[in-house]
Amino acid sequence: MNKELILALIKEYGFTNDDFIEFNPLGNGLIHGTYKLITRRGAFVLQEYNLSVFPFPDRISTNLSILKDSNWVETLPFLLPLPERTTSGDPIPLIDGKYWRLFPFVDGKTLEQIQNPQQARLAARAFGQFTGASIGENLENFQETIPNFHRLDLRFQKFEEVLSTSKNLNQEESQIAEFYQGQKPLIYWYLQQIENLPLRVTHNDTKINNLIFSQNLDQVQALIDLDTVMGGYLMYDFGDLVRTVTCSLPETSTSWNGLYFIPELFNELLAGYWDGVKEFSTKEESKSLLFGGEVMTLIMGLRFFTDHLQGNIYYRVSYLEQNLHRAKNQMIFLESQQRHREVLLSNWSKITGLV
Repeated sequence: MNKELILALIKEYGFTNDDFIEFNPLGNGLIHGTYKLITRRGAFVLQEYNLSVFPFPDRISTNLSILKDSNWVETLPFLLPLPERTTSGDPIPLIDGKYWRLFPFVDGKTLEQIQNPQQARLAARAFGQFTGASIGENLENFQETIPNFHRLDLRFQKFEEVLSTSKNLNQEESQIAEFYQGQKPLIYWYLQQIENLPLRVTHNDTKINNLIFSQNLDQVQALIDLDTVMGGYLMYDFGDLVRTVTCSLPETSTSWNGLYFIPELFNELLAGYWDGVKEFSTKEESKSLLFGGEVMTLIMGLRFFTDHLQGNIYYRVSYLEQNLHRAKNQMIFLESQQRHREVLLSNWSKITGLV
């Protein structure tokens, strides 16, 4: 990224050379090249679009344009930083052979891991409020930005296909493969759910670092990384929160004895998310939240293990067995969640008031 390219880019948005002050790399995202742009008209986020991960920029552009033009977005108690349009009305201009986007910069703090249980509740409430505010939006207008992104049955099918052609597995690989093959009851449950659950406008990537908190971390300032916004199920958004917040250690950890599910954090997440969805959630949707964490953990475990068997072609690794170890990490965490099913059902009933 050089100054000449920056000046060419901001000219598309009606800036002059005199408006430019400086730009610097921003954050540690692994998908888009992201920069903070300081101008005399304020601060912005400039992103270089990653077509290898998101091959359908027009679909994302369509979905984010729907959000930008929707009145309900203004009712949210936090910001949705959406792409600015160029002077010609284009939200993703093609310059120097690449697509670009410009967002308003939101000041605040991001977290890689929660520092206290209240932050878990705040995060979950924000994602629930996002979907809740969108009720009434026509889902037919939204496009699928990553086809079959959270289709557990298709992830399992791919895993079985790759496993069937994999030879000479070692003992550790065989044990992990056997565990995932034993998860068919959860797959069958999932297939029953998607036949009956209504589609909602969901974020679909509800990691804690996709929120911007206030400087003192006592409220959510903005919900970001909206490229995966599309039709989905409540169990997806809640489940990914459970997967990423309630585990004692990150998904890259190999401290197997220290890996476990934390039900107290599940309770905080459920209480917060329920605040955002209770006015519209059907009983079937509400109950699906109990297994959302299992579904999303199984998806990621299958994806990691499948990628390991294929030679690490999708996820970046810092050593050869890292995707295998990520799959083992998710396996141990999923086992821990499943041992707590009875406790979670009791907590779910207390928080939701349902039986």
